Amino acid sequence: MLLAVLMSEVYSTEELIKILADERRACINGQRLNLAASASGSPLLDQFLKPDGIQKFSAYRDFKAAVHRYQRQHQVSGIVWRQLTMKGKTLRYPAVDDQLAALSSDLEILKAAKVSILTFWYSVTQGMDLYLSINSGKDYRQIRLDEVGAITKGTEWASLSVHGNSTFLEIILQLGWGQPEEASYKRGWPLSGSEYIHAVKPNQRPIC
Repeated sequence: MLLAVLMSEVYSTEELIKILADERRACINGQRLNLAASASGSPLLDQFLKPDGIQKFSAYRDFKAAVHRYQRQHQVSGIVWRQLTMKGKTLRYPAVDDQLAALSSDLEILKAAKVSILTFWYSVTQGMDLYLSINSGKDYRQIRLDEVGAITKGTEWASLSVHGNSTFLEIILQLGWGQPEEASYKRGWPLSGSEYIHAVKPNQRPIC
């Protein structure tokens, strides 16, 4: 029912974000199930998987895919604008919401913002240790600043996230290509992918 209503109206980016959040909550609570969804087919894996969990995940995945189709049909942007202030410097930059898809025009906005994001990241991470995420984010390898420059040349867009407090600080630079919704840890490899560079205080290691 909700999907039929969605397709009959034109919504903004912010409204789609709320609709997806509400639907995700409903799926988690078991109010939405894809009863046709089945386990992996592997007896070894299936013994660890609960059928209702698969049905909840599948219901939300299908709904999100429909929202992405809706975005492209109605040209509803997946871009949200974020603001980050660190060390007396402020950056306002575009990012694609985690649950939305990027339109072709969104990708152009992301590409245009790459230089300003990199400039900000370089300025606020001076003196910090740098680590490259490897093994799909399960491990890290310390790298030099010039290696970061080499990685940036092979990517199209960038994004930032910050974690920590007064004793621990981690600034993560995501360098990606292709569709952002498929780029996390090369889930959409090779058409989409990301490299993650973690900046931490000297003698500390990433935790995110």
